[in-house]
Amino acid sequence: MKTRSVALALFLVSVAACSRVPPGPGGIDLDEATSVRVDNRGFSDMTVYVSRSSQRQRLGLARGNTVTTFTLPKNLVGPVTPLRFIADPIGSSRASVSEEITVSPGDTVTLMIPPG
Repeated sequence: MKTRSVALALFLVSVAACSRVPPGPGGIDLDEATSVRVDNRGFSDMTVYVSRSSQRQRLGLARGNTVTTFTLPKNLVGPVTPLRFIADPIGSSRASVSEEITVSPGDTVTLMIPPG
């Protein structure tokens, strides 16, 4: 199993992605679930969104001091898809947006929200 890691700096959020080698010789299983694991180490609850081009979709609520996992909608993830993740703290007007990261079906993206 091959693993790759990517770390991207954000205002309050950091993202790391891990992927596996697709099944078969060079094939990608487009039906494989892609997930986002949100490790919210901060006190504030966060509404988490995924953004592709101009399309933004709410994934759900990541409560403070918890780890929450969301499954990305299959219509947003293709063989090689650039995505951004947005963590919007409830009760605040300041949201954190990740750099663009390439995601493929079957990947698990970890979004870490530091305390503070």
